[in-house]
Amino acid sequence: MEAGKVTFAGAGPGAADLITVRGLNAVKEADVIIYAGSLVDPAIMAEARTDCEISSSAGMDLGVMVEAMTEACRAGKTVLRLHTGDPSIYGAIAEQMSELDKNDIEYDVIPGVSSAVAAAGVMNAELTMAGLSQTVIFTRRAGRTPVPKGQDIVSLSKHNATMCIFLSIGDMEGLVADLLEGGFTNETCIGVVYRATWDDEIVLEGTLADICPKVKEAGITKHAMIIVGDVLRRAGNYSLLYNAHFSHGYRDGTSKKRKKAAAEQAKD
Repeated sequence: MEAGKVTFAGAGPGAADLITVRGLNAVKEADVIIYAGSLVDPAIMAEARTDCEISSSAGMDLGVMVEAMTEACRAGKTVLRLHTGDPSIYGAIAEQMSELDKNDIEYDVIPGVSSAVAAAGVMNAELTMAGLSQTVIFTRRAGRTPVPKGQDIVSLSKHNATMCIFLSIGDMEGLVADLLEGGFTNETCIGVVYRATWDDEIVLEGTLADICPKVKEAGITKHAMIIVGDVLRRAGNYSLLYNAHFSHGYRDGTSKKRKKAAAEQAKD
């Protein structure tokens, strides 16, 4: 970290050992940390220096945060703005950067582990599978914050791609209705992971037909990642990458193809 500069970093999805090495080093080095309150494991914050100035962003608005970061930088301090997950996804860092630009404050970014990939890990899921889904959509349902035209759940569902849906557990019935209207079926797989990798993590698996009562029974109303798609049932094809008869820059499958062809011919 550099004095007089803001570092934006992701603390990861929850578990303290899922912050990156670079991110943890930034926590240990910072003079000032503004962090995402209860969304960051206390064990991570315990790694900060005893003389570090630590503030939760929970009660701050944009102006207050930027003013605090600017003052610390102008005083020659190292400043860490610690977000949950990965700061580039729903981290609202662009607006912070725009305001820092106005104040001639430099900044950089340390990536983090997103709750989307953490949830996939918890579910032992691959988000892409050959012949099934080669596209992953990170999105959220419109709520108090609208979404741009053509990026609503109904429109995005028409692609039949894997969907990782953030910040949308509050109206599960409405979300499922949108997914069905967009082209998914009642049999489409869906997973809901509450507080992925935290000690109180809850994992629900089902289909669009039965997930709503499961969510209601579990009492999940926030802090959940929703993954939609039949990749969850591993219904796709095997990739060519590890196919014994597929050649690429590091492996020649030609001879194996010939052997297989010869073996098949011998059977005839």
